[in-house]
Amino acid sequence: MIRREMLGVGLGLAAALAMAAGASLPAMAQQKMVLKATDVHPVGYPTVDAVIAMGKKLEAATGGRLSIQMFPSMQLGGEKEMIEQAQVGALQYARISVGPMGPIVDELNVFNMPFVFRDIPHMNKVIDGPIGDEMLAKLTASPQSKLVGLCWMDAGARSVYNSKKPIKSIDDLKGLKIRMMGNPIFVDTMNAMGGNGIAMGFDQLYNALQTGVVDGAENNPPSYESGKHFQVAKYYSLTEHLIIPEILVFSKATWDKLSKEDQALISKVAKEAQQEQRKLWNEREAKSMAMIKQAGIEVITMPPAEKKKFQAAVKPVWDKYGAKYADLVKRIQAVN
Repeated sequence: MIRREMLGVGLGLAAALAMAAGASLPAMAQQKMVLKATDVHPVGYPTVDAVIAMGKKLEAATGGRLSIQMFPSMQLGGEKEMIEQAQVGALQYARISVGPMGPIVDELNVFNMPFVFRDIPHMNKVIDGPIGDEMLAKLTASPQSKLVGLCWMDAGARSVYNSKKPIKSIDDLKGLKIRMMGNPIFVDTMNAMGGNGIAMGFDQLYNALQTGVVDGAENNPPSYESGKHFQVAKYYSLTEHLIIPEILVFSKATWDKLSKEDQALISKVAKEAQQEQRKLWNEREAKSMAMIKQAGIEVITMPPAEKKKFQAAVKPVWDKYGAKYADLVKRIQAVN
């Protein structure tokens, strides 16, 4: 009888210990977490290097408990695939242009409108201020996005490049097949300026330029240079028709599993990265312009009178998409 009772106590104690061990397993598993990050650009590109630096800050602040593993150079696919993987928690960080995010969170499309910003310093003041914070909050609050908007990143101004001829006026653009990001606003913008806009992923672009599927594309100098597009499209015209900030997003599926303290830390280092990436961007943009000029690329500066023609040409895009953003556009224009 005593042996039976002792055996029962022993079994009960073993069960309790097993339950306690089981309860502690998730906590133990969460002690060390490697957060996967991805970008279409290579190591050395400002957005990639800013996220790598952010990972080092997280490691230092948590004694190695949180770290970032970067998958650059489209290792995990283009931006569409990156968004989808972040939404399901297959990766945690993704650096995404506002372009493909616009169809997911409509308000973000205001930043995708042609010539919405006067220049890059104007864009930076907008994203650094209340409007930028509101837009990140809208992204995070959207049930459709399944993402957390952490911070903005600079991507300069986008200009047209092609393999056929120098574009010195709006008339020179007529009929050229120009790759655009996958957002109807961008395709309509190129069509309004006289080109033939073709939606295509960045990961497909080099081959498309090389084989003549498209005649050209449009992007900032670092993307044009680092993507090696200058090798197959030797005319770069500074139309600066789009100035689109980029967003560093985090998987909502992973975010909801983090402690409030870890969420706060990740948010803090991301906000710091917003300013640090901008310095890296300015340095890289100057370096990229020097490199493409050294490579013999014809860089065409658009005269102010000609740029006004481009601005006038995109009026149909504003007529089609701009009305619902009218109040927000007024606020953007009021930022000095």
